[in-house]
Amino acid sequence: MAGKMVRLLCVGRLKTPFWREAAAHYQHRLDRWRRVEMVEVRDGDAALAPGQRMAQEGRRLVEALGREAAAVALDEGGRPLDSPSLAALLRRFDEAALRPCFVVGGAFGLSPGVRDACAHCLSLSAMTWPHELARVLLLEQLYRAECILRKVPYHH
Repeated sequence: MAGKMVRLLCVGRLKTPFWREAAAHYQHRLDRWRRVEMVEVRDGDAALAPGQRMAQEGRRLVEALGREAAAVALDEGGRPLDSPSLAALLRRFDEAALRPCFVVGGAFGLSPGVRDACAHCLSLSAMTWPHELARVLLLEQLYRAECILRKVPYHH
């Protein structure tokens, strides 16, 4: 395994077995080239209204984020990237000796404070995905990006 790292900062744990298994599958594949540090903040209080819950989770995310220079929020309103462009972004982070930190919100997304705290805001798709699936999609795309950078025939 290379000395490169990526941090994933996520709301909640993956509770459903098939999401956990899918995430573990791609994390294991990715680990041969880039160590994944998974940081999970507690879900917001389910008794709160969606906006209040998102704000509560946002405060937890911003606190856990700290002063990350290469923070990347994942939000449906973010900038869309194709897989080669994500690989190029990872290369730029590596060349600048920055550890990327991708931030995945909870069921109600990311609060504006979280998006503001991040240097980048990207979209996995114009569609809305369950936050558990977004984490799996992110891990798969990070693995794909590493394959592109290494010219491994996974991406076609």
